[in-house]
Amino acid sequence: MTERATPIDTLSAPPTFENLLQTVAEMDTPVGFKAELIRGKIVVSPFSKLRYSRRMRLLREQLQAHVPKGHFADTSPFLFRFAAAERGYGPDLYVADEAAFDEEGLHADGSALSLVGEFTSVSTKDADWNEKLDVYGLLVPVYLVVDMQDSEITCFWDPSPHGYRSRRTVSFGEPLHVPEPFDCEIDTTGF
Repeated sequence: MTERATPIDTLSAPPTFENLLQTVAEMDTPVGFKAELIRGKIVVSPFSKLRYSRRMRLLREQLQAHVPKGHFADTSPFLFRFAAAERGYGPDLYVADEAAFDEEGLHADGSALSLVGEFTSVSTKDADWNEKLDVYGLLVPVYLVVDMQDSEITCFWDPSPHGYRSRRTVSFGEPLHVPEPFDCEIDTTGF
């Protein structure tokens, strides 16, 4: 699948955020691909590569022991909506409030997230380090960027109206402290 813009000439006005979310929900996305709303556009990208699986599992298992009460860690492909930013992301890994999945609909509210982990690829690295960092930094308590190209993991925390106030980066193999609401050390030896 190649990435290319396809104009829709039949529209007289740009689609609304809600219309784009509905379009994503109705898409027949090819097996192995996910759709997200990035920079106001529907972007279809492949799921993570096989070599990412072990790292995703190791991170999820370590976080699961420290999740806030009523939350769970998962890698299932769900879209979280950030209405104020008009974005919808399907994180590689997330920790979310279980109650958010009791709602009707196909998209969970981004405010249910207590942590997001994105594993960079050549095609997603820019969005993970820029756009998603900006949006998550307004709301999500902890954001982990697992940079697969540079063999590093960065933890962002303390969201504010201007983005995250704090960050720490370690190379794979070094421990990474993840602050409240987790307050744990992540062993990155297996990364």
